[in-house]
Amino acid sequence: MKKLPAATLLMFAGLASGMPVAQAKEQEQGQLYGLLRSRDLTPFGFLRLDMRPAHAISIKPGSWAIETEVGYQNTWALSPDVEQYLTGLESSGRRDLGPADAQAIRDLPGENYLLDMELALLDVTFHYKISDIWTAYVIASGVSYQGGFLDSTIEGFHDTFGFSTFGRPAVTRNQVNLIYDLKSTQYTSLGRPTDGGLLDPTLGLRYTGLTLPGKWHLATEVAVKVPISGRRELLSTGRTDYGVQMSLQRKGQHHAFYVDAAAVYYSGSSQVSEQESQIIPTLIVGYERMLTARTNVNLQGYVSPSVYSHRETDLDELLGTKYQASLGVRHRRNNVLFTFAVTENLQNINNTPDIGFQLGIAWVPLSSLPAR
Repeated sequence: MKKLPAATLLMFAGLASGMPVAQAKEQEQGQLYGLLRSRDLTPFGFLRLDMRPAHAISIKPGSWAIETEVGYQNTWALSPDVEQYLTGLESSGRRDLGPADAQAIRDLPGENYLLDMELALLDVTFHYKISDIWTAYVIASGVSYQGGFLDSTIEGFHDTFGFSTFGRPAVTRNQVNLIYDLKSTQYTSLGRPTDGGLLDPTLGLRYTGLTLPGKWHLATEVAVKVPISGRRELLSTGRTDYGVQMSLQRKGQHHAFYVDAAAVYYSGSSQVSEQESQIIPTLIVGYERMLTARTNVNLQGYVSPSVYSHRETDLDELLGTKYQASLGVRHRRNNVLFTFAVTENLQNINNTPDIGFQLGIAWVPLSSLPAR
């Protein structure tokens, strides 16, 4: 997507809980919460398993915690020839794309694509602390596909700062248009192919029994995405994915550094745009700083390769690595942590959303956090 400047702003929702009043000094110092717990909302490979970054909070054995997060993104992604085609139509005003436009895009030389949509994701995560070193979790998710409301805001930003229009003014705002004309796929949907529904659940297990010297901490986890109703368009690949993750954390008195490295066996997909089975690595690097005893700020970067290979397409935009930056703020009130966050794509702007937002709330009945 055609982007706003690199970093933007994000705020994320986390956790908190009660502790004895005797620890007043610790209460004044605040707490570190870990990386923002948001997943990648890129429409290319969105249905695959994506390991959520590990948090830095430990709940008490035998207790549980709940996280709820809403993610929202706007995507306008297209190949160079499609951008040129739409830019040539701007003088005629906005239009609903129809069969003639879809055919004109298919008739362009080489491979081409257009993704014009907004996506809303709801994640609910249930954690249960089995012992001092083992935690199990399950993630239930639902998604809604829509035309949304951010098109005018993004276009206004581009106009204000002199960025290209990227063909947006030729198309009616707040609609869904999906056109693929790749080596392995021809697919067109001028309108929502589905309103949305439940995604495949994720089951995971986290282990924190490995000890490191000094202020370093290590968490490892495994997870599996389980198809519940077979292949469903834009909801499930109908295939099982597996993932592993290692999270290295270095905590200081008022700040912390984090590195999450994950590898997912993605079983591929045969819908919309074909993708083959493969191992997909992901790296997340982040920094957290306490602003007050109850408010923290996070900055983190996300890097992951594309799910496409030359078997499916030769377009550089779809083969390019995904780079995203997130900036977020968390605010804690007693056992509840609130988060608001913004994610911006970087470098390869036609394979990730233009901009994404996350809102979160986490509730932890019993944890190591001081009451506030």
